[in-house]
Amino acid sequence: MYIPFSPPDMTEAEANELKETVLSGWITTGPKTTEFEQAISDYCQTSKTVCFNSATAALELTLRMLGVGEGDEVIVPAYTYTASCSVICHVGATPVMVDTAKDSLEMDYDLMEAAINEKTKVIIPVDIAGIICNYDRIYKCIENKRSMFKPSTDIQRLFGRIIVLADCAHGFGAERNGKRAGCHADFTCFSFHAVKNLTTAEGGAVTWQSVDGIDDEELYSHFRFMSLHGQTKSTLSKNKPGLWEYDVIAPYYKCNMTDLTAAIGVAQFRRYPEMLKRRTEIIDKYNKAFANLDVNVLDHKSESHCSSGHLYMVRVNGINENQRNSIIEKMAEKQIACNVHYKPLPLLTAYKNLGFKMEDYPNAYDHYINEITLPLYSKLTDEQVDYIINVFSELVKEAQC
Repeated sequence: MYIPFSPPDMTEAEANELKETVLSGWITTGPKTTEFEQAISDYCQTSKTVCFNSATAALELTLRMLGVGEGDEVIVPAYTYTASCSVICHVGATPVMVDTAKDSLEMDYDLMEAAINEKTKVIIPVDIAGIICNYDRIYKCIENKRSMFKPSTDIQRLFGRIIVLADCAHGFGAERNGKRAGCHADFTCFSFHAVKNLTTAEGGAVTWQSVDGIDDEELYSHFRFMSLHGQTKSTLSKNKPGLWEYDVIAPYYKCNMTDLTAAIGVAQFRRYPEMLKRRTEIIDKYNKAFANLDVNVLDHKSESHCSSGHLYMVRVNGINENQRNSIIEKMAEKQIACNVHYKPLPLLTAYKNLGFKMEDYPNAYDHYINEITLPLYSKLTDEQVDYIINVFSELVKEAQC
């Protein structure tokens, strides 16, 4: 049997919702997108949500809405996917990478605080594997450096401190201290890409915490303008008889979510509790099976937190990068697809060319060289999970001999 790494969990429910939308006569941004946005806000207990064609667009447009640009610095972890950092470059700001902690995949918060200066406008924590970061610690670091904050836009002045923009691409549905993802950072961006727990094929969203002096409806409208060329009327509104007139308030961007993709998300949303439950069951099976194996796994659940179960990341103790790659190749020979999360950013040509050096981020490198991500998704059967466990356990023991 071939076990892919992360196929989407699609059913007749998604097909029926999509068919209904196709036949409705409205397939671009419209009522289905609005329905999906409201469902996200209700689930996260936030006031408003805006959907886009990717989480990358959500991150970039949030930076642009905040007025972050040339001369500004944005702090980001070195251990993440390129999207967390590339958006900083897109807006003309300078990325400041921070190494991970030795004992977790979160940023080293002492190093993060030390990196804050008068140019720092935003911090982008990454909720890797769907485990929510320690935002209490992040905000404490920001408060310690509040006097250094130099706002350059009206919205930055309303915050009066560094703004926290969560890359929660993995974390939709996760909880920490009784609050779901979306309620911890100032702004939280989700991904609904095909490999994510809840998918719209391609898609993303931003939701946020209400702030005194900022009207949520105005902010929602501004995000919508930014994603639709800055046009003051949506295509849906313009399509009504006699209401063609519109304006363009600024030469903005084109990265809206369509009703076709939102329809898939609406159907997925109804099934999401059961999908999350299945992921938790698989994590429990893995954890139990690997308890006596010489590996380190992430803490997906405790009294204070519960992850979204997006990735099952394993660090195999005592092996090097070549041995790690050999295990992945042998897993593939046994028809099991695995992955690595992530190549630290300074290993990538794009960031080498910006002057980043891997030797400056030793913890991120140490996390990377022996990391293997096993299949984890709601369509996995118990038989498949048992097969993965048996093959992986044998290969790990062989590599560690």
